[in-house]
Amino acid sequence: MNDVNEQHQDRESESTRVEDLGYADIYAEDGSIRSDYLMHVGAAIADRDLLYLRQNVARLHESELGDLLEAIQVDQRRALVSLLGNDFDMAALTEVDEAIRLDIVEHMPNEQIAAALGEMDSDDAVYILEDLNEEDQDEILSKLPFTERVRLRRSLDYPESTAGRRMQTEFIAVPPFWTVGQTIDYMREDDDLPEFFTQIFVIDPTFKLLGTIDLDRILRAKRSVKIETIMRETNHLIPAEMDQEEAAQLFEQYDLLSAAVVDQNGRLVGVLTIDDVVDVIQEEAQEDLMRLGGVGDEELSDSVASASRSRVPWLLVNLVTAFMAASVIAFFDATIEQIVALAVLMPIVAGMGGNAGSQTMTVTVRALATRDLDIHNAGRIIRREAGVGIINGVVFGVLIGVVAGLWFQDVNIGGIIATAMVVNMLAAALAGILIPLLLDRFGADPAVSSAVFVTAVTDITGFFAFLGLATWWFMT
Repeated sequence: MNDVNEQHQDRESESTRVEDLGYADIYAEDGSIRSDYLMHVGAAIADRDLLYLRQNVARLHESELGDLLEAIQVDQRRALVSLLGNDFDMAALTEVDEAIRLDIVEHMPNEQIAAALGEMDSDDAVYILEDLNEEDQDEILSKLPFTERVRLRRSLDYPESTAGRRMQTEFIAVPPFWTVGQTIDYMREDDDLPEFFTQIFVIDPTFKLLGTIDLDRILRAKRSVKIETIMRETNHLIPAEMDQEEAAQLFEQYDLLSAAVVDQNGRLVGVLTIDDVVDVIQEEAQEDLMRLGGVGDEELSDSVASASRSRVPWLLVNLVTAFMAASVIAFFDATIEQIVALAVLMPIVAGMGGNAGSQTMTVTVRALATRDLDIHNAGRIIRREAGVGIINGVVFGVLIGVVAGLWFQDVNIGGIIATAMVVNMLAAALAGILIPLLLDRFGADPAVSSAVFVTAVTDITGFFAFLGLATWWFMT
């Protein structure tokens, strides 16, 4: 009992110094949430200590609150959101896994969700709404003011993973005949403007974009100057239906902080900002990495059944290719029975080829994703990878050949495995670049499909080259 009282007193003392609660108070050196902070939060939830939770949890930055939500148990998470009520920052849900986000939203009343979404930027609100079923979406949207409801619905109507889904519909747009003074007064007096912005858009009466003005130009110009005289044309318009990854590449190429999003008629419908683009880049990189491993969109918060389902399809494909490789081995079973050393050395050839193929494949898939590899430089890159494969094959072939020859006291074994290594490393290099290129050419995602086929090629080629050479040399 004394321990409980001491913990409660500790939390009360910490509540009085919430201003001092910084990164070091929340995170350990390895970047994880501090165990003592988690203990205090857990105890506050169990004790329904609203004072502590409001002062030491509700005031966290949305990213910190997101990390906390992912670190605590499911029952604690639901209780925390319930206890905080309207003090819970819904923006934190944009920082957590989809499974956690859906679990939290499903246990919140739609009235509370609607009230919270009304206070959020439209891009964050859409990010939360898009995971809900249509019935809940309609009910939540019906509780919002008409203007906000129309904005969010318009964003939701765009396809998933497009700029239209990512854009923020709050922006500042002025006519070209306004003066700098009128524009500044408008920004000072209008309460419905976005909280943060770096550009002002210039539009005609039909909302077609004429140009943009950076805030620094506004601040440097005299009040009497016409907007049309200081605006600049923009060459980086983003169609609302452009894939979000392509939009991110434009930001990277032209060092953009924000960019106008336009519909099919060239009308301004939103703005894409760098903070959203950073999230896109991170998501796409993570997605490519996960798909290279054949695990799709799996997240750490997924259930055992869900994780298993996401991995099964490509494991089945891999099983088929494994049987194909096994059939090659079976074709040379007579040779293996007479020369036991072949069975010992076979995994070396296949394993080295598989690793080499994975290296080339990873570089190729990433180059395709970033558009650094295309039809214009594909030939040069293929020749480069073939050269790398031959050189590495010779280097490791000689090394493994010497070791194998000394191991089994047979120079023939060493020569055969060295030759097979050169052949398989060349095949691995070519497979690692050609398979992703072919998959991309025919519209398949090379990040998802490449690994299993590259592995199959290196296994089959390695076994066939090694056992075929051995059979030709020893059995004829």
